[in-house]
Amino acid sequence: MSQAATLRAFVGELVAAGVRDAIVCPGSRSTPLALALRTTPGIRVRVLLDERSAAFFALGLARTDRRPVVVLATSGTAAVEFGPAVVEASLWRVPLVVLTADRPAELRDRGSPQTIDQDHLFGRAAKWFSELPLFDGAPETTAHVRSVAGRAVATAVAGPAGPVHLNVPFREPLLPDAPLLQAYDAEPAGGAGPTDAGFARPFADVVAGNRSLDALALEALADRLCSVERGLILAGPDDDPALPGALASLAAATGFPIVADPLSGLRAGRHDRSSVIVRGDQLARPGPWSTGHRPALVFRTGAMPTSKPVVELLVASAPDLIVIDSDAGWREAALLPATFVHAHAAATAAALAGIIASRRGAPGDGAWRASWLAADRATDAAMRAWLSGLAEPFEGSPMSALADLLPDGAVLWAGNSMPVRDLDGWFGSIERSIEIRSNRGANGIDGVVSTALGSAAATAGPVALVVGDVSFLHDLNALVAARLHGLSATIVLVNNDGGGIFSFLPQATVSTPGSGLPEHYEELYGTPHGIDVGPIVTALGGEHRRVGPVDLHVAIADSIVRPGIRVLELRTNRARNVELHREVAGVVARVLATEPGPP
Repeated sequence: MSQAATLRAFVGELVAAGVRDAIVCPGSRSTPLALALRTTPGIRVRVLLDERSAAFFALGLARTDRRPVVVLATSGTAAVEFGPAVVEASLWRVPLVVLTADRPAELRDRGSPQTIDQDHLFGRAAKWFSELPLFDGAPETTAHVRSVAGRAVATAVAGPAGPVHLNVPFREPLLPDAPLLQAYDAEPAGGAGPTDAGFARPFADVVAGNRSLDALALEALADRLCSVERGLILAGPDDDPALPGALASLAAATGFPIVADPLSGLRAGRHDRSSVIVRGDQLARPGPWSTGHRPALVFRTGAMPTSKPVVELLVASAPDLIVIDSDAGWREAALLPATFVHAHAAATAAALAGIIASRRGAPGDGAWRASWLAADRATDAAMRAWLSGLAEPFEGSPMSALADLLPDGAVLWAGNSMPVRDLDGWFGSIERSIEIRSNRGANGIDGVVSTALGSAAATAGPVALVVGDVSFLHDLNALVAARLHGLSATIVLVNNDGGGIFSFLPQATVSTPGSGLPEHYEELYGTPHGIDVGPIVTALGGEHRRVGPVDLHVAIADSIVRPGIRVLELRTNRARNVELHREVAGVVARVLATEPGPP
């Protein structure tokens, strides 16, 4: 058999294992794999020019499509560029199959051009690494690469999901030695060969199931939930679409309110949201109200909350903490004693709801839950009234507008630093089904635009992104992918000419002699750049428009129903933004001071 047959078998097995999309970056050494991916039925190939952008694009595509995605680079530093997205995929549990082409063994460590050490290139960020042999067409090689391909996909999707890395060496000549579309005349070792329609069955077929608790363990957890009145469900960032309904049922059974992170899936959708607290970031801030509402028990799902005040409330309360993780993780950064429940979160919450409801019936609207909900509604009303009376640009305005305007099926992405915090502060509770996303694995600002555009490639609904100017400049070349592949998205660019989040940190105000602050603050942290992004956006094929507080809603409403890329630039002032955030915090504090005391 030929090298082409082994290539065809390898890529065919990726398809058989569930891969439907591949992101390919141009390069010479990766030619055999690029051609094999492009000519294999059942897999869609998109070519992106920059490896870092391509890997984040693949990450966004995988998160939205909920399938593993292949991303391919040639050898050398091109492969290294995948690193940031591989780290994010690892921490956020996104299944990526990372393919890197390489020189053969005899050319390594000899000064051969474009050759680096790619063995375990991504370290512990990759769930699994394997170096494939040269594709020589031997039956044993073909069987082996099929097995590795199937295992790679199965490992990527197995909980906790994440990236796997396959390094694939090729000798010259790099062009396949036979047509890539030809079917096998005979079966390779170990099973049926591929045809143009694909494999009859996978070589490495994997059957997996959710982790579950036995009846005794469920009863023991139910006992703990039933033993307290001052309980709280803390829904952290999570992509599981089954979780909102299950947590709503648990809240109804226990009488506990749900403090819902904006990335939890609880704030938007047709599930029961009657127990959902959306202003938790404000309610948890230090003061008499939060001091009087410290929970005795917290049932937490998902990743750590976005809100720092919510985490600080956990630390101050030191509650009986139950952390449930579908993928047997250990995500508890508050350094509190905790019970880690390694079972499917949605199924476990639903089972607990059933047990507790059967014990005591509907708990009714107890004083504890009612107090949280009343404070949440009062805070929400005060914040909305404050915002409606504001006549100047404010960085929270885009999130409030998008909550009003995005339709069913939309995907909303928030950049890190200030946008995700404004998402937490200003995106309320809505009935429309909107997927709300952010790269909160490593919390980096790089690759955000590429990730959102990868999401746009996987959904028919509108995609919106709110991003800061420094993050946007990090990832400008993502707009090339949108132009090449006809993608559409609304990008609200909050431009405060620098790193706005640092204005909220001690670096902005410290004046200790000898510290180098505040005289070097702007240079090191504020980092003003003065760049006019409009001509750049236009040159890369997008539309650019400056917007203000008066026309923001109209501009977003117009953009989300039209094809193409539009960058709506809202210019703000960093120092004034801090003042406005403090002003609204003061409004909330005054409202909470009038709320009834703790139950």
